[in-house]
Amino acid sequence: MRAFGQDNKFSWLGPLENVPQQAPVQSQVCVTDQASCGCCLMQKQIGRLEKFFNMSINKLKDELMSSKMILNNMRGSRSAFSVALNNNSAMVSYGPFSSDSIIKYKHVFINLGDGYNVETGIFTVPRSGVYSLSVTVYSSARVTLSNCVTLQVNGENVAEAIERSGQDLEDSTSVVVAVQLNAGDQLSVRLLQGCSLSDDINHYNTFTGFLLYASD
Repeated sequence: MRAFGQDNKFSWLGPLENVPQQAPVQSQVCVTDQASCGCCLMQKQIGRLEKFFNMSINKLKDELMSSKMILNNMRGSRSAFSVALNNNSAMVSYGPFSSDSIIKYKHVFINLGDGYNVETGIFTVPRSGVYSLSVTVYSSARVTLSNCVTLQVNGENVAEAIERSGQDLEDSTSVVVAVQLNAGDQLSVRLLQGCSLSDDINHYNTFTGFLLYASD
């Protein structure tokens, strides 16, 4: 049994109107229920952190991809070779021949990218770009005294290194050039007819080239 006035529809002042109750607003919830308010704020903060985390991950992925591309480009740009005529302990003459002939440098100091072929004496350009090329020739009066070569690209003369029968007992000369080359171009040093070289373990005759920068 309930006492008079305890019924929801009545009071000492008479019957109560049936007024629909409104849902409490957020500020009221925070006042009446601190735990629910703290949970709501935490969820919002977690959402912000998750968004920031995802943005950071995507940025790191982009930077990683860019770094990989740069690294692959650097690896692809590694092209260098340096070779000498021979590695004999005693001085040996190379030539003369009855016609112009490609010099086959047999001693390899470096062949980064495997562009130089010791069997043919030809360097095949692996990547388009600007290359630095140098040739040094030497001959000795003890063996022969007349060195004359041409640096060629695809059979066309680029530069000459010529020293013919000077007044001393040794002749030597060098040539250095920077040239624009395309992938697949073939470089060689051609010994001219009637000329010869002299070399031993001291490596007086060398052929060197390397990529300065790629242009593809």
